[in-house]
Amino acid sequence: MLKSSKQCNELPHEVDMSTPVLLYRLVSPALLRTLMRRTGTGEALSVRALAARSGVGRGTIGNLLTGEQESIPEESARKIADVIGVDILILWVPMQRAELSTSGPDLLAVTG
Repeated sequence: MLKSSKQCNELPHEVDMSTPVLLYRLVSPALLRTLMRRTGTGEALSVRALAARSGVGRGTIGNLLTGEQESIPEESARKIADVIGVDILILWVPMQRAELSTSGPDLLAVTG
């Protein structure tokens, strides 16, 4: 039996939307590929092995390697860096999300 569109769009668990997710952008696919060939332990990692050890999906890792995807959540970036054996900032650049602030000065106000 097929699920209705409403059932397909329902989340299986609650998601906390109040905390913004910090994204990390990959420095370069070539660097990730190089570091996978020789990790901090000297061992080579395949996409499958990196995915299994980090808990990040094979598709995500594959997309990062091809450049189809450039950024991932901080937690995933940390897991990949940990498995490879490098500091997170060697492989990733933190990205800030622009947020509207209602507490700051009104920069668009006309002064007279």
